[in-house]
Amino acid sequence: MTSLNNSIKFLLDIKDPNIIFSDFYLAKDQLTKILVAKLLSSLKQCPNCHSSLAPYGGFNSNLSYPSYDASRPIKIKLYKQRMICNNCQHTFQATSSLVNKHCFIANPSKQKIIQELTTDRSMKDIAKANNVSDHTVLRELTKFKHQSQMCDYEYLPKHLGVDEFRGVKGELHFICIDGDSHRIIKILESRRKKDIKNYFMKFPLLVRRQVKTITMDLNAYYQDLARVLFPNAQIIIDRFHLVQMLNRSFNQLRVQTMKQYEHSDSRYKLLKYYWKFYLKPVADLKGNKLKYYHHLKRMSNQAFIVDEGLDCSPKLRNTYNFLQGFSKALRTKDVGQMLKLLDCKEDLGTQMKITVKTFKHNRTAVLNAARFKYANSCVEGTNRKIKQDCLKHLKSNIIFHQQHLTESQKE
Repeated sequence: MTSLNNSIKFLLDIKDPNIIFSDFYLAKDQLTKILVAKLLSSLKQCPNCHSSLAPYGGFNSNLSYPSYDASRPIKIKLYKQRMICNNCQHTFQATSSLVNKHCFIANPSKQKIIQELTTDRSMKDIAKANNVSDHTVLRELTKFKHQSQMCDYEYLPKHLGVDEFRGVKGELHFICIDGDSHRIIKILESRRKKDIKNYFMKFPLLVRRQVKTITMDLNAYYQDLARVLFPNAQIIIDRFHLVQMLNRSFNQLRVQTMKQYEHSDSRYKLLKYYWKFYLKPVADLKGNKLKYYHHLKRMSNQAFIVDEGLDCSPKLRNTYNFLQGFSKALRTKDVGQMLKLLDCKEDLGTQMKITVKTFKHNRTAVLNAARFKYANSCVEGTNRKIKQDCLKHLKSNIIFHQQHLTESQKE
């Protein structure tokens, strides 16, 4: 028995000396492993009157324990000993660090769930991998709700990233993240000015003055709030949003130019089917390698296709040159070149002119995108994980309702 007990405890990494394993077997499904153990009381005397204790029966508790293979779960049939005081007649139940009182899920399982909640997985997948219910995973997550609400209003990170994301019910929520550690600082249920301002105003002005940078998209009222709440912070427009606006503006002009030609025209095909080439950096275009292009019915290369397509319109070429120049200056952090491009007098597409005007209006914040290393990629990544879990939750609800509807129709 001692050898069996030591072997099982070594494999399961259980160090409690009061737990003694005596047997094991397979359940009726021939998949679940049942380990039989006894939890002895560590009390030697009554905590109340310090009198001697005597055994007073006990009860069995089936615990879920983490396994390396979710298809072959492990259950511990644990007999918990009870003791009674010979003097005051108080009874005491044997306790262990393996499992909490009145709980049927082992603490190692809970620790594994908490660890997996930090990964890019949905709660449903985590529950399935640990042979527990979705509600158990949700319960472990909500245990930290109180801790998250106990905010330390005497500290704020020096670099913040802010954005919003859409929740399950379609509501837009505000999220704030530490730009260095990528740790979530706060998620507000609303992105309204009043709610954001009320939260950050709880921080003393001295703490808010320590914030050096705030990264955001081109949402105008975020900038107004940042200037009020963080007087010493530099506002940074996220580089992804800048490039996205440039690409969208160029694509709009490309489509307008393309629609001037017949579908059978080679110029139409150059602008329609090879649109990705125009958004590539010039240095990434393969200029030497010839390849057969089905829509053109001839050999060519990416650089020549782009050059041919831009010959369709001088305005399109000017807009392309601005797109490539500004994107390159942003990548190489060339602030001087960005300033020159913002003051260019070339004939650009209508949408690109609006984009340039927007950049000029937010000149300092746009140039800060090249001056500082911070971006909102960590915020966007966090939002994607939240959306992914929300979408899976919605999908499972839809499937459930569809199955319920099908069963109702059969009846």
